[in-house]
Amino acid sequence: SASAASLGFTEKLRSWLSWSWTYVCFIWFGMVLIMIYVLWSPLKLQETLTSVFLNTLTPKFYVALTGTSSLISGLILIFEWWYFRKYGTSFIEQVSVSHLRPLLGGVESSSATGLFSSVNGEAEPRPSVSECKVWRNPLNLFRGAEYNRYTWVTGKEPLTYYDMNLSAQDHQTFFTGDTQQLRPEDAVMQKAWRERNPQARIRAAYQAIEMNHECAAAYVLLAEEEATTITEAERLFKKALSIAGKDINLLVYIKRRLAMCARKLGRIKEAVKMMRDLMKEFPLLGMLNIHENLLEALLELQAYADVQAVLAKYDDISLPKSATICYTSALLKARAVSDKFSPEAASRRGLSTAEMNAVEAIHRAVEFNPHVPKYLLEMKSLILPPEHILKRGDSEAVAYAFFHLQHWKRAEGALNLLHCTWEGTFRIIPYPLEKGHLFYPYPGCTETADRELLPSFHEVSVYPKKELPFFILFTAGLCSFTAMLAMLTHQFPELMGVFAKAFFSTLFAPLGFFADKMESFMPSSFWHQLTQI
Repeated sequence: SASAASLGFTEKLRSWLSWSWTYVCFIWFGMVLIMIYVLWSPLKLQETLTSVFLNTLTPKFYVALTGTSSLISGLILIFEWWYFRKYGTSFIEQVSVSHLRPLLGGVESSSATGLFSSVNGEAEPRPSVSECKVWRNPLNLFRGAEYNRYTWVTGKEPLTYYDMNLSAQDHQTFFTGDTQQLRPEDAVMQKAWRERNPQARIRAAYQAIEMNHECAAAYVLLAEEEATTITEAERLFKKALSIAGKDINLLVYIKRRLAMCARKLGRIKEAVKMMRDLMKEFPLLGMLNIHENLLEALLELQAYADVQAVLAKYDDISLPKSATICYTSALLKARAVSDKFSPEAASRRGLSTAEMNAVEAIHRAVEFNPHVPKYLLEMKSLILPPEHILKRGDSEAVAYAFFHLQHWKRAEGALNLLHCTWEGTFRIIPYPLEKGHLFYPYPGCTETADRELLPSFHEVSVYPKKELPFFILFTAGLCSFTAMLAMLTHQFPELMGVFAKAFFSTLFAPLGFFADKMESFMPSSFWHQLTQI
C-alpha cells in the first residue's frame, strides 16, 4: 500500500508539472522582461552592454569566442553523425524523448501493434510480432568448416554474439527439450550449448562422449564446430545419425545437414532426394523451411519445372512469405522474357503480357524485401550470411543473395530486367511505413534487429532511407556560421565591429520600443516606486 501511495503521488506530481509547464514558461518569460525593464535605468544596462561588449573587448576575444563555439559545435556534430551512423538516431533527440518528453507530458510511443490500412483501404490490425520475429536461417553455414575459415583468413568475426546466443538457445531447446528426464551426458550438452568459448563447447562435447559413446548431440556439435571441412562434418553427421535413435528433433536436424553437405560437395541430385524424403517423412515441420533448401538445390540443377511445382505449393496467400519465395517466383517469370528484353524497345511498343507479369513479380518481391536488389546487382558488397535472419530485413537480403546470386546470373538478361524495373516499386508505395500495396506496411523494427544480427563491419541497409535528424543539421549550421564569424573577425576586425554595433542596436530596438510603450501607459510614480524597491 505504501508503494502504491508513493506511485500515486509521483503520477500526480508528474501530471501537475505537465499541466503547469506551459504556464510556467510564459510566467518566467514575463518576469524576465519585467526584471530587465526595472534594472535598465538604475544599472545602466545599455551603457554597460555597449561599453563591455563593443568597446572594452578586443577583436581577439571575439575570434577566440567564435572559434571556441565552432570547435565545440563541430565536436558535437562529429559525435551526432557517428551515433546516427551506428544506431540510426540522434543522441540528443533520443535523450530528449527518453527523459524530457515524459516530464513535459508527452505520450509514450504506441506499441507496434496498431491500426493500419490494408490494400482495400480498411483499417486492420498489423501483426508486428510475427513480422519482427527472428527466424533460423534455413541455409546457415557450418561454423567450423566455413565461418571459422573466414575468420582465419580475414581476422574478422562473421557472427555477432546475439546471433550465436540465439543459436545456443535453439540447440538447447531442440536437442535437450525435456529437462525432467535428462541423462548425465544431456546435462553436459545442455551446458555445452551455453558456453561462449568454442573450445569449451568442444571439450564439453568430448566429455559427453566419454560418458556415453552414443551421445548423438555431441557428434552434432563436433560436426558443426570442430570439423574444418565439409567432408569431415558429413562423416560426423553420419555417425550421429547412426546413433540418433527415435529422437525426431535430432533426426530432422541431422538429415537436413547431411543434405546440405551433399549439396556443398556437388552431389546435388542426392541432396534433392534427401530433402524430398525428409519433407515427406515429416510433413508437419514446414516451419523449418526445408523447401527453401530444396528450391536452391533445384535452381542449381536448373530444374525450373520442379522449382515451379514447389512454388505452386508454398507461394500461397495463406502461407508466410520469404525473400526466397518472392524472388524465386520473380526469377522464373523474368527468365521467360529477359533474354530478349530491351528497355528501348519496351518504351516504344509497350510491355507484352509476359513482360508485364515479370515486372509485377519483381515489384512484388521488392516490396516484400527492398534490400535484395542492391546485393543482386552488386551495388553493395556481400558478407557471410548470419545464422538467423529477420524477414523483410537486411539480414534476409544478405542470406538470399549469398546463395541465389549465381542463379540470377545464370538466367540471361534477368539482372538487366531487375536493374531496369526494381526502383519502380517505390512509386507504387511512396509511404511504406503507413500503407503497403501487396503486403502489410513495412515494419519499422528491422533496422534495430539487423544491427544485432549483422557484424559491425557491415553497413546495414535501411529502408525507407532516413532523413538527417534536425540536431545534426542544426549543429552543422552552427559550426559553419561560427567558423565564418571567427574568420571574418580575424581578417576584418573594424568592419566586424561596425557590424556588431549595428546588430546589437537592432537586437535591443524591440526592447526599447516595448519600454517606451510601457512608460506611456503606466504612471511615472508607479515605475519610480517599483525602481526604488
